[in-house]
Amino acid sequence: MSTRTVSDRNDPIIESRDQLAAPMIKGEKPKDRWRIGTEHEKFVYRTADHRAPSYDEPGGIRDLLTALTRYGWEPVEEGGNVIALSGSDRAISLEPAGQLELSGAPLENLHQTCAETGRHLKQVKEVGAELGLGFLGLGMWPDKTRDELPRMPKGRYAIMLDHMPRVGGMGLDMMLRTCTIQTNLDYASEADMVQKFRVSLALQPLATALFAASPFTDGRPNGYLSYRSHIWTDTDPARTGMLPFVFEDGFGYDRYVDYMLDVPMYFVFRDGRYIDAAGQSFRDFLKGRLPALPGELPRLSDWADHLSTAFPEVRLKSFLEMRGADGGPWNRICALPALWVGLLYDQGALDAAWDLVKDWSIADQQALRDAVPREGLDAAAPGGGTVGDLAHRVLDIAAQGLAARDEVNSMGDNEVGFLEPLRQIAKSGKSPAHDLLDRYEGAWGRDLSRIYGELSF
Repeated sequence: MSTRTVSDRNDPIIESRDQLAAPMIKGEKPKDRWRIGTEHEKFVYRTADHRAPSYDEPGGIRDLLTALTRYGWEPVEEGGNVIALSGSDRAISLEPAGQLELSGAPLENLHQTCAETGRHLKQVKEVGAELGLGFLGLGMWPDKTRDELPRMPKGRYAIMLDHMPRVGGMGLDMMLRTCTIQTNLDYASEADMVQKFRVSLALQPLATALFAASPFTDGRPNGYLSYRSHIWTDTDPARTGMLPFVFEDGFGYDRYVDYMLDVPMYFVFRDGRYIDAAGQSFRDFLKGRLPALPGELPRLSDWADHLSTAFPEVRLKSFLEMRGADGGPWNRICALPALWVGLLYDQGALDAAWDLVKDWSIADQQALRDAVPREGLDAAAPGGGTVGDLAHRVLDIAAQGLAARDEVNSMGDNEVGFLEPLRQIAKSGKSPAHDLLDRYEGAWGRDLSRIYGELSF
């Protein structure tokens, strides 16, 4: 989630509805300027006892951030606490319970993306070895209860943690106990955005199945392959889900603005602090009637903040965010952008992917979204067959799209190889969670602590 430290009082006041579509219009770029942004979170734990470290304790999260500055990262503070880092690889930030996130730079190709990921993991492992910290790539804490997890000193999180139980049963689990990998991609025009939004939204459950890696809750199997994905179904219905209106005639920037105006607010940032506006209306804010700031009109930075507080399966800001995947190891961090770049950044591949999904009804899409967290690749796909069958077809299209890009590294390799981890998953017919469950019942003898020794970065 984003980090704000400046109130931006000099940015423009929103005086007309047209300004609300401006961030999305500004995101339009010619194809030669399309970039790849990759975000990935990981759990931080004490290697001695597998406990999640607090922010303040010696060798805890603050010390981790401070130590990373040796690599050129600059500290970002809120209320006197270092809560993020900025640098050439863009930003390192904290999720609510100390999950560590790299929000990577916008890069030209997947070779650069994977190199960036490797640099980041090398840095955190080096620092972690000194501090007695390890890092785990999964979709959900396998053995931690909410009460066992710390809280990070970020103002927006305090507001959200207070508000979540009012609107859903699992919002606190989402904030405290989950990790994800996300990919952010560009578009050329409103029409291009619409086609990419529709394809990626329809196929987001496929990504969930391929990356499903959260089969444990509170130290035992939970009956799901991606419990992280299931959590989103009971987090906050006003700001989550599959967004059926994206497939309606006439969808575009203006319709997404309407959606965002209907999403309740969380906060307003002023004078270095977050003001609680949870449940209040941005429409009222536009009229100067926001209870949290009576008489004040919003600024463009307030709208940018608000755009970051909706959590659908695919999110539009000045780019499209793919949000369906569980956290995972290094090779799957590289594989997620490979999947979506292959599908969305070559017109032939994008058209072929649209041909796969264009006849799916809204009911088909929702049924797929509902089935995948529990059934993974075995879930029924619209039109017949399973999600596993669909995966082979989609990965073939993605490979064709990556081959057409012809982005090669110094060894002459193109980007297609980054799909290989997903090829292996599809070939096996089993989501990564199946492997975890097999180890749990087999070699681990139901001792879930083994996960730390075997699956750490």
